[in-house]
Amino acid sequence: MACINNRTTVSSASSSIIDDLKGDQSWRIFRIISEFTEGFDELSGLCDAISIFGSARLPAEHFYYQKTVELAELLSKEGFAIISGGGPGVMEAANKGAHLQNQTSIGLNIELPMEQKANPYQSLSLNFRYFFVRKVMFVRYSMGYVCMPGGFGTLDEFFEALTLMQTHKAYPLPLVLFGSDFWGGLMDWLRHKMLEYGTISVEDLNLITVTDDPQEVVNIMSAHREWKNKQRHLHPTP
Repeated sequence: MACINNRTTVSSASSSIIDDLKGDQSWRIFRIISEFTEGFDELSGLCDAISIFGSARLPAEHFYYQKTVELAELLSKEGFAIISGGGPGVMEAANKGAHLQNQTSIGLNIELPMEQKANPYQSLSLNFRYFFVRKVMFVRYSMGYVCMPGGFGTLDEFFEALTLMQTHKAYPLPLVLFGSDFWGGLMDWLRHKMLEYGTISVEDLNLITVTDDPQEVVNIMSAHREWKNKQRHLHPTP
């Protein structure tokens, strides 16, 4: 069950991201702290949420846009809130699926010079200047990741989560790559080239699931929620 009080927030847009990065460092620290504070405050009541990542460039008629809507609806019916990057394309499809089921639909928007435009299906919308603050929110408040076909940003989120789990720096969560046609080449490279060089272990690949079946994703996330609830009962937060 998604436990959150939906609120609409408005954040001022930065006129120039690059100028901000070059600005006075003390003020930059305050901005970073304020983004962390707002994110923690707005998302602190969230219980069970799944993050769905993917390309901002896929139109509504694209196969994977439609599959994302279907997947988000199925997850929403099972009581999962949906978190996306808040923009167009796959992100919009994820928020739309949650919206269609009257489920909590969260968008963690990022200020970019292109592509990023907030989609209209968010029940809670947060805006970030800094990618690293936004990443913390995804990791902290998601109990599962689904990566649809996407670009560098999707790869970034995927490998960030994978690294955190491999190094035991993050609570275990399912990491699903949806679309074997899209992700198959990457998985082949991981299995063969990286294992050949010994830069990863065979066990590391067990952290990843590749599927084309939305229901399999729902089953994976539901099983993980059941396991996590048992951990909460055995190890309650003081």
